[in-house]
Amino acid sequence: MVILILTMVAAGAAMALPEYRRAAWPNTDFGNASVPLDEIFSGGPPRDGIPPIDDPRFVPVPQVTDLTDTEPVIGVVIDGVAKAYPLRILIWHEIVNDVVDDVPVAVTFCPLCNAAMVFDRRVDTRVLDFGTTGMLRNSDLVMYDRQTESWWQQFLGAAIVGELNGTILKVLPSRLESWSRFRKRAPEGLVLVPNNPAMRAYGRNPYDGYDSSARPFLYDGKTPPGIAPLARVVSLPGRSEAWSLELLRVKRTIALPDGTVMSWEPGQNSALGDGWIPRGQDVGNILVRREVGGAWHDVPYFVDFAFAFHAFYPEAKIHLP
Repeated sequence: MVILILTMVAAGAAMALPEYRRAAWPNTDFGNASVPLDEIFSGGPPRDGIPPIDDPRFVPVPQVTDLTDTEPVIGVVIDGVAKAYPLRILIWHEIVNDVVDDVPVAVTFCPLCNAAMVFDRRVDTRVLDFGTTGMLRNSDLVMYDRQTESWWQQFLGAAIVGELNGTILKVLPSRLESWSRFRKRAPEGLVLVPNNPAMRAYGRNPYDGYDSSARPFLYDGKTPPGIAPLARVVSLPGRSEAWSLELLRVKRTIALPDGTVMSWEPGQNSALGDGWIPRGQDVGNILVRREVGGAWHDVPYFVDFAFAFHAFYPEAKIHLP
């Protein structure tokens, strides 16, 4: 049974963005929007009701004792500085405002879309700090920046309402990988730990059973043909196509014409299946790289639910087994 946000009654969803919601955002220019406002719905919590992490705390890899080998983390490496952000923490906070090797980053995770994305927080001369609006569009997290209170679609890394409408954040390479894989490739790295371990039931999945749900939460749009709405697909920024995880699992390796190589290996569990994250089903590890100048470099990629990819890219092809 899906709990927490998924248990909130969505009866008022038809009245998207009512006046009391607008009143909570006096500094947001709702007249400057690139999407219909009636596509944005309340997910239940108020602004920052799902609290972002603004002062993240880290410990060295050898000091971590509470992560199991197959637990999922978002691994970020910039110029040799490596940090891991466990989904057992991000599932409760969704956004971490951090700095990695002097690069301001927003590490984000939308559980309802399984969307793990890392963005550069710099826009022109400004460094933005992000929070959660409590709103959803296509069941995806709508973020806001504290500097202008513009609203941002996490799935696209794009501002959709407010002063910065139309601005797109730079996506940074990251890996959604198992704890054991990050630990092996970055033994001297740092790992995010809770500022207050008692604040949430870290390690628990508040969306128990979501992987096997027939329909996504607060989504009434079309779903892609030939694939379950909550099946995972792999996509790359700027490409109007995606590959089902099952296809990659069967082939193990897919080489694209531009030299990009996608590969799959077992050993990472889903954060959204079992109520206890370490018991989630094995969905495997995805690695996407491209050879440049004789060296292999990570390429940004996403592993999302099929319905979410289809919602934002309805004309895009999804390659199936």
